[in-house]
Amino acid sequence: TERHGKSILIISVAALIMSILGALKLNVENSFIDYFRENTEIYQGMKTIDQQLGGTTSLDVVINLEQSEDDSQIATTEEKTEVKIEDEEEFDAFEDEFDESAGEAQYWFTAEKMRRIEEVHDYLDGLQHTGKVLSLGTMLKIGKTLNSGKPLDDFLLALLYNELPEHFRKIIMDPYVSVENNEARFYVRIRDSEPDLRRNELLKQIQFDLKDKLDIPEEKGRLANVLVLYNNMLQSLFRSQILTLGVVIVAFLIMFIFLFRSVTIALIAIFPNVLSIGVVLGFMGWMGIPLDMMTITIAAISVGIAVDNTIHYIHRFRFEFARDGDYLAAMHRSHESIGYAMYYTSITIIIGFSILVLSKFIPSIYFGLLTGLAMLIALVAALTLLPQLMIVLKPLGPEKQKG
Repeated sequence: TERHGKSILIISVAALIMSILGALKLNVENSFIDYFRENTEIYQGMKTIDQQLGGTTSLDVVINLEQSEDDSQIATTEEKTEVKIEDEEEFDAFEDEFDESAGEAQYWFTAEKMRRIEEVHDYLDGLQHTGKVLSLGTMLKIGKTLNSGKPLDDFLLALLYNELPEHFRKIIMDPYVSVENNEARFYVRIRDSEPDLRRNELLKQIQFDLKDKLDIPEEKGRLANVLVLYNNMLQSLFRSQILTLGVVIVAFLIMFIFLFRSVTIALIAIFPNVLSIGVVLGFMGWMGIPLDMMTITIAAISVGIAVDNTIHYIHRFRFEFARDGDYLAAMHRSHESIGYAMYYTSITIIIGFSILVLSKFIPSIYFGLLTGLAMLIALVAALTLLPQLMIVLKPLGPEKQKG
């Protein structure tokens, strides 16, 4: 520090700038398959499910199908027809069976609604990262094949719904259609193992395309299930983590002001801790390491541990400076006393976290390495940058005249 003081300041500022640029590249992802090494059974099993069985992570797309004028006319026509044939005995048996089995639900299954369902089904099925898509559109495609390639008309759809046994209806139709709520559900499985999958971007794309390409109003279409849950959780964690770091830094700054009775010393004390956090987040951004449920906690944990070094060093520095009023001499004596203690305790913590490298769970490996890196940066900053700032800014007052 005595010989390379200016270099330390320049390197620290450069590291902070690079860290900010790297932090801007951070992304939030949560791919469960990436939590394990490629040679593990769970990775290989999930890879097989993804590639050969249609995907692992589930997503529900639910749309509300508005009642069109054609649908209303069809229902009205059917009602009038029922009135006309009410007195005709030859239709009595057919009408009773038709009405008792489904009632008004038969009018819901119109060709226009089915066309709409198939349109959304084909769109979801055509997305790059989707695997298997299940909906009423799946049955409609089978029905079209059985009907010599012709789409099922309104009469065949109503007849199919009424004549289908109840237990088959619960399996084939009920999971994908809510007649009472006028809704259709599409069950989509996402291929989670694809390296270029960005879940938040995929969800935003689907929401945008439903409105822009398929003319479904935003309030008429919604996304749900595990993919949305995980994505919302991570986005919430990311926002709360940034907020938490800000609150922690402000809290430490206030604590330092009360502890050292000096705003200047408080600002000096907070900078090495901010630098250690910034370097780790910047490193993750430059290396393409995403923030997930494990790595997102590294910054808060690291700053909580590293702040001890700052407090101990400044307290010792003030004590040594009070002896002769010499900043350089106070730095040397502080290094020879509290500096050794800081070094050995920090190295012990770094080695302890580094043991996680032996884990087969990749987030644990990242957590151990990055936390160890944060502790190392905090230690180096506390033994180099912190005393240099004390010497340059002289927050304890001017040096005493020697002799």
